[in-house]
Amino acid sequence: MKVLGLDTATSGCSAALWEGTVGLAGAPGGAPRVTVRRSAPMARGQAEVLVPLAQEVLAEAGTAFDDLDRIAVTVGPGAFTGLRIALAAARGIAVARDLPVVGITSFDAIAHGVPEAERAGRPLLIAVDSRRAEPFLQLYDAALAPVGEPAMPDPAAIPGWLDALCPAGPLLLAGDAAAALVPLLAGRAGLEVAAGDGLPDAAVVAALGAARPTGLPAEPFYLRPPDVTLPKAAGAKSGAETGPGNGP
Repeated sequence: MKVLGLDTATSGCSAALWEGTVGLAGAPGGAPRVTVRRSAPMARGQAEVLVPLAQEVLAEAGTAFDDLDRIAVTVGPGAFTGLRIALAAARGIAVARDLPVVGITSFDAIAHGVPEAERAGRPLLIAVDSRRAEPFLQLYDAALAPVGEPAMPDPAAIPGWLDALCPAGPLLLAGDAAAALVPLLAGRAGLEVAAGDGLPDAAVVAALGAARPTGLPAEPFYLRPPDVTLPKAAGAKSGAETGPGNGP
């Protein structure tokens, strides 16, 4: 099986190829034979970079888009425009080659990117920068099963929100907003921040896409509606209404 992973959901741009065998039950079997990865940190401009990046990955692996079995892509939460860039690219490639697309949340991509040795049996709190005061949050148990629902609490409410789900004990933080949680959770013993930049990695996205069944939603996953002002129609009065739509 060959799976192309794509990510532009947060402040990075990455593409990776996962290549391995698949067992009788449909799950990946054995270790991946090849993983080629390209990434670049960037908050904007991913639309111009992503497809050339994916082409570089395939060229290095000696394969082509026609050789792929599926596409895996992060669906969010994250930057409103950014996550749609990879989704649009994934859908375009999939339609052209008649491939399935597997959606992977940013939370799952970040959580599964933390090495097992670093997690050391601790619960894991993923915090993704929403580019607002409130981060996107998801708690996982030591086996990386989600605990509770994704949330976007006010910063002052985060300690209480966390205590209701994980009252005490060591806790590992990960994600590009993890460092911002440390002062808010200063009274909690056994708190640590995982190493790395906290961004989703297309290599992890591709590996998860290989392991998971097709048919998982490949639609944008939002925890809040985008803020945008609709353009005024010609001749409209200056008091035009605003509402949700395509954000920055």
